[in-house]
Amino acid sequence: MKVVLVLCGMVSFTVIANLLLKTGAIAGTPGQGIGHLVNWRVLLGFVSFGVAACFYTALMQWVPLNVATSFAAAQFVAVIVAARFFLSEPIDWMQWAGIALIALGISLVGWSQR
Repeated sequence: MKVVLVLCGMVSFTVIANLLLKTGAIAGTPGQGIGHLVNWRVLLGFVSFGVAACFYTALMQWVPLNVATSFAAAQFVAVIVAARFFLSEPIDWMQWAGIALIALGISLVGWSQR
């Protein structure tokens, strides 16, 4: 159960970080060099990635690295779905197929650990 909770924490903070970085990157006025990328959203996004890394480190205490890395792939699915719901980014059928393959791969790795 602790593995699932820590995994959910890692994925959640990774999703939050990506959404913050995306909204922070488009919030500024382009053409100002990298100065427009230094705002509270971007900084909070980096902090969120740091928190996610702490969760990931904890996860690696309890499962082998190859399993932790495979489980971490859930973040790719979660970020794509979150971008769809929170940023209205489109997901076409090919991306859905990729998401399904990632989910299948994560499931296979999880089942192999029984």
